[in-house]
Amino acid sequence: MVTAAKITESAHLSGREREWIAWILPEDRTGYRVYRRLIESMTVIGEGRRGKGELILGREGHEVDFSAPLAPVFAYGAIQTNFGTISVTIRELMDDQISVEIVSHRSDEVPEEFEEARRWTYSTWNPGSVCPQCGSIVREIPMHAMAGRHDHFILAICANDRRLWVLDASDGVNRLIPATNFYNELMLHKNIRDPKIALDSKRLFTELVSYSDDDLTYTFLTYNKLRAKVHVEGIVEPDNKAPGGFMTKLKQIFLRR
Repeated sequence: MVTAAKITESAHLSGREREWIAWILPEDRTGYRVYRRLIESMTVIGEGRRGKGELILGREGHEVDFSAPLAPVFAYGAIQTNFGTISVTIRELMDDQISVEIVSHRSDEVPEEFEEARRWTYSTWNPGSVCPQCGSIVREIPMHAMAGRHDHFILAICANDRRLWVLDASDGVNRLIPATNFYNELMLHKNIRDPKIALDSKRLFTELVSYSDDDLTYTFLTYNKLRAKVHVEGIVEPDNKAPGGFMTKLKQIFLRR
């Protein structure tokens, strides 16, 4: 791992750092492949504001831009080892720089040697699959845009891990959505003002069955307008076609990719 003391000039990623980055940016998905190519053309220009473990990639000779806000997560995965969990986080491109954070959840540094038990990432999740992290069944809300290219999306929610993400079929990227912000939009949509309910975002998961596909789709649309995760033209509505319609088409898209 490149440390602050070593970053006096442009540095390079280590072999295992490159391997972990390539793992959570699968080549067979268009959106992730774009980021792979970007990172291949970059070098380590410094350490991020989050300290040891966060590397900032950019053009050689450039300096880290600490004035920019923290970019949203683009890809995330975890490696479970006999030394504990190692997480790998890649954030969205911002001002021609990309943050890559590789950290051990057990110590300040990732050990040089360890035994790997398993690894998982949201980047490879497909419709109909279980949650990558815990293996639980995921609730899926298929959606489609009414205008433009008639884009298809799937909102996926794992009640067990309290995670949600949206799959954009056009580029194959699964984008994580912060639960609190999404729940706030859901409460506005449902016109729920009781603080005991409206401020308790855990209810999104504990009471997931009480929310209809319409509720969750409308919430995603309003949330996406404020904090864009996918490009949407016009209105998005849940897919109400017979089983095998939209899901079959979406899976065919993945098979062709």
